[in-house]
Amino acid sequence: MNLQQLKYIIALDQTGSFSKAAETCFVTQATLSTMIKRLEEELGVVLFDRKSNPIITTDCGKDIVAIAKKAVFHTHQLREAARDVQRRIEGKLRIGIIPTIANNLLPIIVKPLVEKYPLLKMEIAEMTTDHILAGLKDGMIDVGILSTPLPQAADYEEEVLYYEQLLVYGDTAAQKQFIMPDEIIQEKIWLLEEGHCLREQFINLCSLNRKETAGNFHFEANSFETLLNMVDSFGGLTLLPELYVRSMPLERRAHVLSFAPPYPVREVSLLYFRPLPNIG
Repeated sequence: MNLQQLKYIIALDQTGSFSKAAETCFVTQATLSTMIKRLEEELGVVLFDRKSNPIITTDCGKDIVAIAKKAVFHTHQLREAARDVQRRIEGKLRIGIIPTIANNLLPIIVKPLVEKYPLLKMEIAEMTTDHILAGLKDGMIDVGILSTPLPQAADYEEEVLYYEQLLVYGDTAAQKQFIMPDEIIQEKIWLLEEGHCLREQFINLCSLNRKETAGNFHFEANSFETLLNMVDSFGGLTLLPELYVRSMPLERRAHVLSFAPPYPVREVSLLYFRPLPNIG
C-alpha cells in the first residue's frame, strides 16, 4: 500500500469514472485500475462496484476512502511542517472564496502575496458557501474565505480575518443620520439571490419577510452592482458591506447610511478542514 494508491481511490470516488480519475491523477487508466485492484487485493475488500455507471463506491469503500482522505491530509500537513522548518513558503494553495467577498478583498491581498511568495502558486475560485464546505471536505480546495460563523462542525476550523460594518444604500439614506433595523420593513427591499449569506443576515437583522420589491416585479440579484442599479431605478434599500462601500464612487456613497449603534457587522474568516483522527 502506498500514498499514490490512496489518491487513486479518492479520485475514483469523486469522479465515478476510471478515465476521469486517471486524468485527474495524470496517469493512464490502466495504471490507475491496476493499482486500485492491487489495493483491494491487499485489503481483502471490494472498494468499487465496477458494473454501475458511474462507478459506485461500496459501503466498505466509503469507509476506506474517508480514512484515505485523512491520511493524504496529514501527509500534506507533514510536508507543510517541513517547509515551515526551512522557512520556505512554496507549493500550491487552492482557495475558494464567496463572490460577495472576492470582489473587494482579492484586489487588496493577491498582489502583495504573489510578490512576497514567488514560489507559492495560488489557485482562487469564486464559490458559494456550500461548495466551499464540500470542496474542503473532498480535498478539492485547501482553504475557504467566507462569512462566519457557520453551524459548528468538528472537522472545520475558523480563523477570523476581519469584521466589517454593514451599511444601507438608498434614497432614504440621504435624508437621515442613521437608520434602525425595524425601519427597513417600511421600505422596498432589494436582496441578493438565495445562497448568499449576506441575504440571510439582512433578513434576520431586520426581521424581514419575503415581499415584492416594486409592484408586480420581483427580482433577486447576484451582485452588489446589480443591487445598486435596481435601487437607483426603482427606489428602496439594500444592504452593503463596508469594504464594498469604500470602492464606490463618491456620488453613490452619498446614499449610504449606517445603522444606529450597536452596528451590525459581517465576520469574514479563513476556513480549514481539519479531520480529527478516530482514537480507540
